[in-house]
Amino acid sequence: MFKKIIKIFILTLMVLSNSYGNNKKELIFYVGITMIKPIDLLAKEFEKEFNCKIKILQGGSQDLYNSIKSSQIGDLYLPGSLSYRTDNLKDGLLLDGQFVGFNKLSFIVKKGNPKNIKPSLEELINEELSVVLGNDQSGSVGLATKKLLEKFNLYEKAIMNTTFLATDSRNLISAIKENKADLTLNWYATIFWDENKNFAEVISLDENLSNKSKLVINLLKTSKNPLLAKKFMDFASSQRGRDVFRDFGFLNENELKEFNKVTF
Repeated sequence: MFKKIIKIFILTLMVLSNSYGNNKKELIFYVGITMIKPIDLLAKEFEKEFNCKIKILQGGSQDLYNSIKSSQIGDLYLPGSLSYRTDNLKDGLLLDGQFVGFNKLSFIVKKGNPKNIKPSLEELINEELSVVLGNDQSGSVGLATKKLLEKFNLYEKAIMNTTFLATDSRNLISAIKENKADLTLNWYATIFWDENKNFAEVISLDENLSNKSKLVINLLKTSKNPLLAKKFMDFASSQRGRDVFRDFGFLNENELKEFNKVTF
């Protein structure tokens, strides 16, 4: 994990150094891997409207936060779970927040579900299946997985049955695509990525098993352009932003209707 933090830190410094001499205002975003698609799309639209440049650093939510603390650089942080906000507010780096959608845990299996896997957590301890789970020390999906399975006293058994632990949602979906896993517990939205649709499919879990987590964009204390960063937060939660997050699996129609009622 230390090597990943160093890598993100180096990339952050490169982004900063490349900005010198550029007359456009620049924003630096730290974005959890699962949310990179909608943020990238919205960032491109925002750049055109406000004549600015947005640099996006992606990775596991914990690795990204560690990099923010180390570098003291950046404008916005979007982790894959609200816990990264609530647990780290004491550090003083995270200021205003804006809700944009939900992450939901689901089973992701090979296209066609050849192993006939059922939407039951007991499948994670089935010794006949190759199971890959997320690492709780690096990414939001691993942390959410741990919390869910501990609730049902299955975490230790599931860990003992895993082929390996993946650092983040992208590596979890790669395990399916590369035939390294029959079953993963991953964020639902990953199945909406074009590069995954032909190789994997989702098995939705009951609402009480999805461990639905609010997604909140955080303004960073280190922001050099806080007013512009806040404008992006507003844009991400506008009707256009909501439509984009819906299209990538972070909001359904009922959640869109209740969007303005969500608190955190």
